[in-house]
Formats: sequence, C-alpha cells, structure tokens
Amino acid sequence: MKKYDVIVVGSGFAGATIAERLANKLGKKVLIIDKRDHIGGNMYDYVDKNGIITHKYGPHLFHTNLDNVYDYVTKFGKWFTYEHRVLGKIKDNLVPIPFNLTSLEKCFSKEKSEKLKKVLINEFGLEKKIPILELRKHSDKDINELAEFIYENVFLYYTMKQWGQTPDEIDPEVTNRVPIFISLDDRYFQDKYQIMPVGGYTKIFENMLNSENIDIKLSVDAKSIMSFLEGKIMVEGEVFKGLVIYTGEVDELFNYKYGDLPYRSLKFEFESKDVDYYQPVATVNYPTKEDKFTRITEYKHMTGENYNVNKTTIMREYPCQYEKNKNMIPYYPINNEESKNIYEKYLQEANRYPNLHLIGRLSQYKYYNMDLIINEALKLFEKIEKEN
Repeated sequence: MKKYDVIVVGSGFAGATIAERLANKLGKKVLIIDKRDHIGGNMYDYVDKNGIITHKYGPHLFHTNLDNVYDYVTKFGKWFTYEHRVLGKIKDNLVPIPFNLTSLEKCFSKEKSEKLKKVLINEFGLEKKIPILELRKHSDKDINELAEFIYENVFLYYTMKQWGQTPDEIDPEVTNRVPIFISLDDRYFQDKYQIMPVGGYTKIFENMLNSENIDIKLSVDAKSIMSFLEGKIMVEGEVFKGLVIYTGEVDELFNYKYGDLPYRSLKFEFESKDVDYYQPVATVNYPTKEDKFTRITEYKHMTGENYNVNKTTIMREYPCQYEKNKNMIPYYPINNEESKNIYEKYLQEANRYPNLHLIGRLSQYKYYNMDLIINEALKLFEKIEKEN
C-alpha cells in the first residue's frame, strides 16, 4: 500500500474535517477509508427522481453559535439561510414544536391559554426553555396540569417510539433537547447561524476532500486492512507508525471484546407525491400512539430555494432497535450505567495505542450535533498540530 502519514476511518464531518486540516494545513498524506460506497456519512444527499435534493439518512439541519465552525464550513461552498420549523400533531391540530406560547393558543381556549401564559411568564420569564420533566415536578396546579397535557400529547409516545423507553427512563440530556419554550418564536432552533448548503451536503464534502494529499477508498471495511496487536496498529500486516483517526463504532473496532454497545437505529420510507407540497413545513412530528412513525419530512421545504416541480418527496421515519448483524446503521447511543461501563473499557483499550484517536458520535459514544463534532475535530487538529 502507498505510504501515508494518516489513515482516517469514516468520511462524515468528523473524519472529513480532520483529514482536510491535516492534508491542507500540515501537508500530511491522508488515506480515508469508508465502508459505505459514498462520502459524507449520514449527511450524504442526492437528487432524487423528482429533482429534489434528498437526505438518504434522515434530515440534517446545520445550525451553530460557533463562529469558528461557521467560518470553517462556509469555505467549502455556498450556503443559504434556512430557519427550521416543526409542527406536531396534537389531536386535530398542528402546533409548533417545541411547545410554545403559540402552541398554547392552538390547544386551549382563549381564556385558558391567556391564564396559562401569565402563569408561565410570571414563574419563569419570557424566552426561557424549561425541560418537560422539570415542569412536571412543579407545585403550581396550573403549571402541573399543563405539564401533564404536554407530557401526554408531545413527549410520551414520541419518546417511547424514538427510544423504546419512557422519558423518565432515559438520560436527561435527551429530554432536555426538546424543552417547553416560553416564547412566540416558533423556530426549532435559536442559533446565531442557521444555514443549508446550496446543492446539498455531498458537494460540501467533495470540496473539503478535494486535495492532492487525500486519497479515498470506499466500500472498504477498516477491519479488512487494519488490526490491533499489543499496542501496535497493523495495516496490511505491517506496523503503521502514522496517525489513525477512527470515527466508527468503537466496540466493532475491538471486535466486541467487552460486549456490544447499544444504539437506536432508524428505518426510512420514501414516497413521491403528485402535489406541489404535502405539508406546511419541512417536518411534522407525530407524537401519537396510533402512528408507528415519529415524523414526516418533506425535503422540498429545506434543501432548495427554487424548486419548480409539481411533485414532492416525503420521508416517514421509524425508530427501531439497532441490530449489528442486519445491515443497520447505529444512530443514537443509549446512555445508561451499563453502556457507560462498557464504553469505558473500550476507551481504556484505545488508550493503549498512542497513535490512535477516537472522534465522533460512534467512537466517543456521545450524541453530537454537526457543529459540535466539527468543533471537536478542529480541536483535535490543533492538538496534533502542536505535537508536530
């Protein structure tokens, strides 16, 4: 095999960012390998038969408050402003999600909604986000009644479908991501930068990895060329002394020797519709008991500014338990005491290899938004740069 300074396993934002920096700023010869047949990881998108840019692995919205991340990603293509809005089906209404003051107006009578607004504002103030589990513990009768309504109609069944657990059973970091918002702002995010790439994410990744110092091999499983032996990384039977940046499942890397780390996965059902638009916003959540899917995404709303086709594409999303032997993709780490203990053993194993770096949602067994993983990759690059 050609001589490389760095091998990066995985070409999502974690792998692509560190590969780009090492290749272009430090002049390192980098090999990227990915077991999929495309770059971009879960951000991969393509133009479907309706001419609509479609995200193969579920909707990905870019939003950040980090100036350095914004400055970095916008170097690799054009972006347009996109402010995501989500509606949720509550009985016969579609109301803003996160549940906010407008949602109150749609779910209750004018008299009752005005009363609840005053109670919430007096207690918490405007523009505040309160986790649903915190709201449920409140002693005020009106707040507690509202919290139970929201819990039952917004959180309970959606969370059970998404995680296979009730909100009380899962990590508070998860439930805190969709709080009650005491505001009339119906945007899903309030970040400083809310953008989407013109032409899709795949073009951004192509531009990031367009370097004479980067080679890419697709449809290659890292385990087919790489092994770990007594503190040494072997590549095609020889000791590899360069850096290895690994972004995949850490339990798979070490052949599940300490057990399987649990994940939730997703199944997607795509459907073409002969209408201009199927729903009023890009995403409608279904926190309902009778619907098996959690949400419907209509990509036409979010991936282009000037679609003129009289067709649209929707995608229904079905969460499920991850099973590694069924060609499924692990999406969300399930954090509990058992999984944390298992991960800690893999982390200790990884620390035996000084030239191995773990980065990414799967290798670090931690939920990251895109901007945070790019920031982690940039910090890792700075650390490597200082050591060189």
